[in-house]
Amino acid sequence: MDFTFPAIAIIHSCFKEKFGIPRQPGLVPLATAQLEFLPPYNNPTAVAGLEGCSHIWLQFVFHANSHNEGWKPRVKPPRLGGNKSIGVFATRSPNRPAPIGLSVVKLESIEQQEGKLLLNLSGVDLLDGTPVLDIKPYIPYVDKVCEAINEFAPAAPVFMPVTLGREQQLFCSAFQQQTGTNLIELITQILQQDPRPQYQTATADRIYGMKLLNLDLRWGYMTAGENYGIYVHSILVVDVTNDKK
Repeated sequence: MDFTFPAIAIIHSCFKEKFGIPRQPGLVPLATAQLEFLPPYNNPTAVAGLEGCSHIWLQFVFHANSHNEGWKPRVKPPRLGGNKSIGVFATRSPNRPAPIGLSVVKLESIEQQEGKLLLNLSGVDLLDGTPVLDIKPYIPYVDKVCEAINEFAPAAPVFMPVTLGREQQLFCSAFQQQTGTNLIELITQILQQDPRPQYQTATADRIYGMKLLNLDLRWGYMTAGENYGIYVHSILVVDVTNDKK
């Protein structure tokens, strides 16, 4: 059976490319987005009462996936180091038979602006331009399952120390004065979860980068020897500049 669903809204996110997006919602509280309703769903009546909800569920499409590769019954999730495979339905991998995602995000406010109906969100893990299929209120007494377990992801990831140089700190401070965005904290929340593919070996000369807001962010990994190997012990932000495109 095949079904067709309309996109009711589109996401305008601080994340402009897939790399660097947190692997789960809520891990980066300062990650913000606006949900813009599309006609005819931009009727304010449709969200009447939603202002009483602190959090909402979003059902969306992984629109940036490559859809010509087909689906695979087993995938290699980053949580397991990118080397161990498990069943696709035991993961939240975006590579699925139906590329639909589900995230719970914080609803900061609802506003109408120049004829647009907007939801201001935080704690997002959504790529800019993501189509939204549906919105549902988060209901704590049924949605929060305190006794739930997941053997493959039993605890939150261990955060890594993040360091910004003096020049980068000054840039971030000026950016915060201009925009109100606490850029140092936003960068720290994103990078402390180590966006690097776990199967890649960190070396002192390897630099990673991502587009965040209207900025280019680049960072590297400080490594040290331990017994017979090399381990990553902290992240160093090497550059934060305005997007040159």
